[in-house]
Amino acid sequence: MAQDQYAPHQSRDDAAEARYHRRAFLVMMALFLVAPYVVYPVFVMKALCFALFACAFNLLLGYTGLLSFGHAAYLGAAAYITGWLVKSAGWSPELGVLGGTLFAAATGLVVGLIAIRRQGIYFAMITLAMAQMVYFVWLQAPFTGGEDGLQGVPRGKLFGLLDLSSDTVLYFVVLAVFVAVFLFIVRIVHSPYGQVLKAIRENEPRAVSLGYDVDKYKLLAFVLSPALAGLAGSLKTLVLGFATLSDAHWSLSGEVVLMTLLGGMGTFAGPVIGAFTIIGLQNFLADRVGSWVTVIIGAIFVVCVVAFRRGFVGELIAWRKKRGG
Repeated sequence: MAQDQYAPHQSRDDAAEARYHRRAFLVMMALFLVAPYVVYPVFVMKALCFALFACAFNLLLGYTGLLSFGHAAYLGAAAYITGWLVKSAGWSPELGVLGGTLFAAATGLVVGLIAIRRQGIYFAMITLAMAQMVYFVWLQAPFTGGEDGLQGVPRGKLFGLLDLSSDTVLYFVVLAVFVAVFLFIVRIVHSPYGQVLKAIRENEPRAVSLGYDVDKYKLLAFVLSPALAGLAGSLKTLVLGFATLSDAHWSLSGEVVLMTLLGGMGTFAGPVIGAFTIIGLQNFLADRVGSWVTVIIGAIFVVCVVAFRRGFVGELIAWRKKRGG
C-alpha cells in the first residue's frame, strides 16, 4: 500500500523529467541547425566528431563502469583505414566510413577479449598497453605516412549524389550521423541491456548472482563503444582531409576522459558539452598562448573537478532534483 501511494508522484516526476529532456534535445538541435551559419562549419564538424567520440567513451565508462585508457586507438585506426580506403582504394565515402567503423569494432573485439578478464586498474592498463601497440603499428605501416600522416583524403560524393566538398552539405551529413548515434545510445541505455550494464557498474557480484553472464555484456559494450569511436574517427578524416599519429596517441585517450568528466559522466548531454568546451578552448587559446594551452585546460579541469565533482550536466541534474525534492 505504501508503495502504491507514491506511484502517482513518481510517474509525474518521470513525465516531467522526460519533458525536460525533450526540451533540452530540441534546444540542442536548434543550436546545431543554425551553427554553420554563425560559426566556421569545419570547427563545428570537428567538435561534433569529438562529441561523438566522447559519447562512445561515456557508454563504456559512464554506463558500464569500464575505464579505458586506450580509446584513441579505435578513433585513430578508423581514421587511417577510412583515409586509405577513400584515397588509395578509391572507395566511396560511405563505404570508407563503414570500413573504418568495422575495423575499429574488430579491434575493440580483440582488445576486449583480453581486457575484460581483469578489472579496475589492471583493465585500464591493458587497454593502454594495447593502444600503444596499435600506435606503433600505424607509425611503421607504409601507407600511413609515418609522422607526416595520411594527407589529401578526398571527400567525394555521398552515394554518388551529395557533393561533400561543400562544407555546408558535409556539416548536415555529420550532424545527421551524430544525432542518429546520440539517439541510438539513448535507446541502448534505456533498453533491458542498458539496465544490465548499469547493474554491472553499480555492483558486478550482484549481477553475477542474478545469473547474468557479465563478461558477455561487457564484451558487447566494449565492441559497441570502439565501433562508435571509430565512426567518429572516420568522419573526422573526411572533415579534415587527413589522419595523423595524434589521432591514435595516448594523450587523446586522456582528452576524451577529460571531456567526459568535465561535462558529466553517466549523462547523455555531458560528453557533448565537455567535447565542445575542450575543442573550443583549444581553438581559441592555440593562437594566443601556444603550448600553454595544455596547462590552462589542465588547470580549468582541476578547478571544475573540485567545484563541480559531477561535471556540468551532472551538477545541473543534481540541482534540479534537490530543488524539486
